[in-house]
Amino acid sequence: MADNLLDMLVFVRVVAAGSLSGAARDLRLSLAVVSRRLAGLEERLGVRLANRTTRTLALTEEGARFHARCTRILAEIADAEMEATGGRDTAVGLLRVTSTFAFGTRWLAPLLREFHAEHPGLHVHLDTTDSVENIVEGGYDLAVRFGTLADSSLVARRLAPNVRVICASPAYLDRRGRPNAIEELVDHDCITYGDPPLDHWTFADGTVVHVAGPFSTNNGQLAHRWALEGAGLALKSVWDIGADVAAGRLEILLPRFRLPAAPIHAVFPHSRLTAAKVRLCVDFLAARLKSLAPAGVRGDPA
Repeated sequence: MADNLLDMLVFVRVVAAGSLSGAARDLRLSLAVVSRRLAGLEERLGVRLANRTTRTLALTEEGARFHARCTRILAEIADAEMEATGGRDTAVGLLRVTSTFAFGTRWLAPLLREFHAEHPGLHVHLDTTDSVENIVEGGYDLAVRFGTLADSSLVARRLAPNVRVICASPAYLDRRGRPNAIEELVDHDCITYGDPPLDHWTFADGTVVHVAGPFSTNNGQLAHRWALEGAGLALKSVWDIGADVAAGRLEILLPRFRLPAAPIHAVFPHSRLTAAKVRLCVDFLAARLKSLAPAGVRGDPA
């Protein structure tokens, strides 16, 4: 049984590090030992868990499912040990987090570094993607997401309010004019993004406007960049573009026409509810984001 748990730990660390050599450094084991452990695990299970070299790794379908189970098992063991030893207020082990490119890069990455400074026994892994990841299948402890929670099998805690706005660069607006009504949006180049890109914008009163333009992407950061470069109008969170508005690089349009609120939530599986690393991280993020909220966000209704 002890060997089984060690194999699971090695496998999870290999995935977190993204390579055999990275896991070997993290675990302070030789590359040969890590490789032998992973090969032995695959032989015992009778399936290939990952296609890899010493520097790269890609999970197979079976490997992805097994990784999610291993992550949950190891987390439960760590939680049990902390509870038995009174370590309910200590975050240790591996914390796997997922969020969007823009928010993860600009806000979450530095905040997780702050959190780690308070809990040096923690290993933090952050995935950034504008696709909505399956938290359970992906083996994540925590997701930071915008908007409402659709999956009732997960737990959501509101971290911070969020205001979404339509914005564009002064250069674009000087060239194409500033819209004064929702109906005028159809006459403008609108940058659409998402997976797939959203071709309509819905306002709080239910008004729906179909938008189009020469640029679309699955990457919110790229949409932001195009807006800064004068490519068109973009619908963005004030968390993403607040600094650019304050500096005059972007202008907010149609401010009297509100868009639906999309508060920032921490989302996690029920099995993580009592995990100290998740509970403490969520508490930390809620407190820090409240103090960092851009102008115009703090009054956003729930």
